[in-house]
Amino acid sequence: MCEDIEEVSIEETVEKKSTKKWPIFLAAVLGIALGAAITLGILFAVGTVNKKSAVTSSTVGENAKLSSLIQLIKDYYYIDVDDETLQNGLYEGLFESLDDPYSEYYTEDEYDELMSTLSGNYAGIGALLQKNIETGEVNITKVYSDTPAEKAGLQAGDSIVSADEYLAVDMDLDEFVQHIRGEEGTSVALVISRDGEEMTITCERETIATPTVESKMLENNIGYIAVSQFTESTYDDFVEAYEDLESQGMTAVVFDMRNNGGGLVDSVVKILDYLLPEGTVVYTMDRNDYKVEYSSDADNYKDIPMAVLVNGNTASAAEIFTGAIRDFEYGTIIGTQTYGKGIVQSTIDLGDGTAVKITTSRYYTPSGECIHGKGITPDIVLEYEFLGGENEAYSIEYDNQLQKALEVLGE
Repeated sequence: MCEDIEEVSIEETVEKKSTKKWPIFLAAVLGIALGAAITLGILFAVGTVNKKSAVTSSTVGENAKLSSLIQLIKDYYYIDVDDETLQNGLYEGLFESLDDPYSEYYTEDEYDELMSTLSGNYAGIGALLQKNIETGEVNITKVYSDTPAEKAGLQAGDSIVSADEYLAVDMDLDEFVQHIRGEEGTSVALVISRDGEEMTITCERETIATPTVESKMLENNIGYIAVSQFTESTYDDFVEAYEDLESQGMTAVVFDMRNNGGGLVDSVVKILDYLLPEGTVVYTMDRNDYKVEYSSDADNYKDIPMAVLVNGNTASAAEIFTGAIRDFEYGTIIGTQTYGKGIVQSTIDLGDGTAVKITTSRYYTPSGECIHGKGITPDIVLEYEFLGGENEAYSIEYDNQLQKALEVLGE
C-alpha cells in the first residue's frame, strides 16, 4: 500500500450521522468498554459507539478457551511473558486475521503517535514516508528543509531498510515510525538503500512542525500550490496560500498532489468546499448500503482554470481531491495513475488509551466511481521526467509534468 508520512496516510474527523450500532464482538472479545470517539480513517469520522452487553454460551466458551491458552503459556513457555504483552498480542492477532493491511490494533503508545500524526507536530526527523504494502518497502517521498533528515543527507527516493535495527518490512508503517521517532535530542540510526547500495545514516531527533502546503507564483500569473498531506492545519494554510496568490493577480492555478498519501478527510472536504460550487464532493457506503455524503455549498467557490498533478503515490484523501476536481469538470488532471485507495477506516478509541482501526466502507467520487484498487487515470497521462542535467538540482523548469500543466493553463 501507500500509507504515508513519517507517519502514514491517516485521515480526519467529520460528523458521521449514523445510529448504527458497532458490533458487540469488539466489546466481548476485547473485554474493554468502547469509547465514544470514532475518527474516520481515510475518511476519519467521529461518532458514538453504542454499547450493549450480551453473554452467550459461545462467548463463555471462547473466553474459557482463551483463558486456558493464556494459562498454558504462563505454565509451559520457556521464558516469562507479562500480561500486557499477551493481551496486546491477542488484540493485534484478531485484526491481523482480517488480512486487511489497513485494520489494526493500537497500543497506548501507538495511538499517541497516531494522534500526533494528525496534528502535524511530532518529534522525529522531518521526512515524509510511504510504505508499499506488496513489497513492505518504506520509501522517503519528501525531505523537509532545515530538518534532521535534510541535515543528515537523506533524499527523496531513499528506501529505509531499518531504524535502530528494526526492519521496515517486518511491521506496519505506524509501528515502524515509532522507532524513527523518539525523545528530542536522541539519535536514530537508519540503514537506507540508495541506487542499490546500503549505507547507515544517523539523525538526531527534533520537534517537528510539518509544513503541508507550499506555494509560489509562476510565469504568466499562474499560481502553484503543493499539498504534501492533509492535517489539522492544512485547510488554514491552503486558504492563506491561495489568498496570497490571489492578491498577486493569480489567473490560473496548479495543485500538486504528487506523493500526497492522504490525511484528514475534514481537511480535504473543507478545501474542496472552498474551491468548488455546490454539490457532493465524496460519499461513502458501508456493507449495509448506508450512505454518508460530504458536500460543498454555494457560499464560496473559485472560477479560474485549474490543473492537478498526480502520480502513483497520490492516494486516499488526495484521490478524493483529484476525483472531485475531475468530476466537477473543474480542472485538468496531469501525470500518472493514482494509487487507488478507495476504502474507509474508522479508528475507534477504546476508552483506555488504546484504539483499533478497522475498514468500514468504500468511498465514491461525485460521479459514483469507487477507485479502490485501480486509481484515477489522468486526463493527460505523462510519466515524470527530469529535464535538467545530471548535476542539476530540482527546479520547476526541469519538471516536465509541471511544465505541461503550465502549457495547458496557458492555452
